[in-house]
Amino acid sequence: MEREFYMFLTKECDYALRIIRVLSNGEKATAEQICDAEAIPGQFAYKILKKLERAGWIMSSRGRDGGYWLVSSPDKLTIFDVVSAVDENMFINECLRSDRSCLRNTEKQPCAVHKELVRIQELLVMELSKNNLSKIISGD
Repeated sequence: MEREFYMFLTKECDYALRIIRVLSNGEKATAEQICDAEAIPGQFAYKILKKLERAGWIMSSRGRDGGYWLVSSPDKLTIFDVVSAVDENMFINECLRSDRSCLRNTEKQPCAVHKELVRIQELLVMELSKNNLSKIISGD
């Protein structure tokens, strides 16, 4: 019997990538336009837009002609860049976080499972960093 395996990025990461997709055309868009274009709930959009702005990937202006626009070219952004801006602690397991200690992984007695998870985490980061968003969005 074949099993399906999924590793989930958070909904926030998914929505952030969709926001970047909308803004990748180089034009300004309102939060409402972004939400409509990508079926993103408004309460999530504002929170994510702030995180992307804090990371320096987008900018915003207020007022009647306000909106959001991409500051960095999609040629310079990767999935990892966007995911890191939204979910700063993206780890496949809690034991990989530097602010957590694992009783089973010590200097005197390293944990083989931890070592393998570190290897997988590094591969994941490498793959998420591999292609720029322009290439991904265009399907090239």
